[in-house]
Amino acid sequence: METLLITQARTGSSRLPGKVLKTVDGKTLLQIHLERLKKCQMVNDIIVATTLEKYDEPIATMAKEWGFHTYRGSEEDVLDRFYQAAKPFKPNWIVRVTSDCPLLDPDLVDKIIEFSHQHEADYVSNNFETHFPHGQDVEVFTFKTLERAWKETNKLTEREHVTPYLRNNSDLKGGSLFKALNYPIEHNYGGIRMTIDEEEDYELIKILVQDLGSNKSWKEYADYMVNKSLTTINCQYKRNEGYLKSLEKD
Repeated sequence: METLLITQARTGSSRLPGKVLKTVDGKTLLQIHLERLKKCQMVNDIIVATTLEKYDEPIATMAKEWGFHTYRGSEEDVLDRFYQAAKPFKPNWIVRVTSDCPLLDPDLVDKIIEFSHQHEADYVSNNFETHFPHGQDVEVFTFKTLERAWKETNKLTEREHVTPYLRNNSDLKGGSLFKALNYPIEHNYGGIRMTIDEEEDYELIKILVQDLGSNKSWKEYADYMVNKSLTTINCQYKRNEGYLKSLEKD
């Protein structure tokens, strides 16, 4: 297999429990997320990687009903969950996204995959420089890169958040293990949130889907938010709060 997309999903969020199963216009945010990802042209298959916890059974059940592969693994060691999910497929490339990004743009995913293939990097992300909206985050890396991280790191943050070992040991961070690239964007939309971590995030996503539907591009949603002054609804929250909390435990 050339390219495998894995999206991580769980209901056990401390800030907004059950967030991916919240609904807008009769669809869960998880369903909206997956329906958008099915439109990716550069992805050969999609896996929903959730946990072994009983409360995450609905995620696995629904994903299977919608025709997606599922894998259930560790809640805390998400790096192992990703590796074990990918291993049977033997992909060359892996795309990592998260289901708390319900409006992730499939065209953007395709462009970042193509960019990765063209430059033959070990790791590519569009958030080394945080100029894309939070909620349009995409990471692409080789299976060999994932396997090396899985074998070599024991740090809590690097296992819970999957890719910090790749980022921290990349040439963009002064490391020597991995060749990494940032997928560029001309303008800065980094102050915009399209992710689901807080109740205000959910309220904003409901407005976007109810006003525009669930099939617009990331830029159409972003421009609408700016034009309608919707960015103030959730602008008080920072990126990567979960990762920053994990760093305190290391």
